[in-house]
Amino acid sequence: MKTPEHPQHHTSDRGLDLGRIRAITLDLDDTLWPIWPTIERAERVLQDWLETNAPATGALCRDRAVLREVRERLNAERPDLAHDMTALRLEAIRRVLRRGGDDQALAEPAFEVFFAERQRVDLFDDALPMLAFLSERFPVVALSNGNADVHRVGIGAHFRASVSAKEFGVGKPDPRIFHAAADAAGVAPHEVLHIGDDAHLDGVGALNAGMQLAWLNRAGHAWEHAPLVPHLTVSDLHALCRALGAGA
Repeated sequence: MKTPEHPQHHTSDRGLDLGRIRAITLDLDDTLWPIWPTIERAERVLQDWLETNAPATGALCRDRAVLREVRERLNAERPDLAHDMTALRLEAIRRVLRRGGDDQALAEPAFEVFFAERQRVDLFDDALPMLAFLSERFPVVALSNGNADVHRVGIGAHFRASVSAKEFGVGKPDPRIFHAAADAAGVAPHEVLHIGDDAHLDGVGALNAGMQLAWLNRAGHAWEHAPLVPHLTVSDLHALCRALGAGA
């Protein structure tokens, strides 16, 4: 997948201090692969499974408004699960099974069908070259609010560790999860370069945690979080590698 060229509209970068970088923390969804095509495909596979194994629920879920209403109500009733995409998805499936009159015990196998497909991602063209470059030079820690598993995705060999909001109990942009990722890398937060696409979750979170930030801005969005500014903004991961010293 080719990444289009976009003009960058943001506050001037602060500039990387390369000498400080001893480890990398790395976002996953929309940094290494586009997330929404993956989720949409996983939801189609789940729908097919429900229509075969829980036909009443499958019929109910053909109306996307039903699913939207279930998720909105769940988000309102269970703010304690906001950091746990797995628990939210599982509970949403359980609720639509109950509404459809099917066996709620089907929620777990239904979720596993969804979850297996969620791990089948289409990496951006620049993702694997960057992972190879970084993992040869630094300990790399995955840092995600989502529930992708780097080992099931097939890129686990490039990572020292993974820290997820589900396991840690809070998500980005809370500085505590960034500090936990620095601990997993064996360094102090100010020695970490965080790489991610979300200006708020990744950008504000990493900067408030005392890390350097490389903001991956594939779509040319404006940076809207002044006075905080990224140390580096790039439109693709090849440019990031060049900034870190790659030959090309």
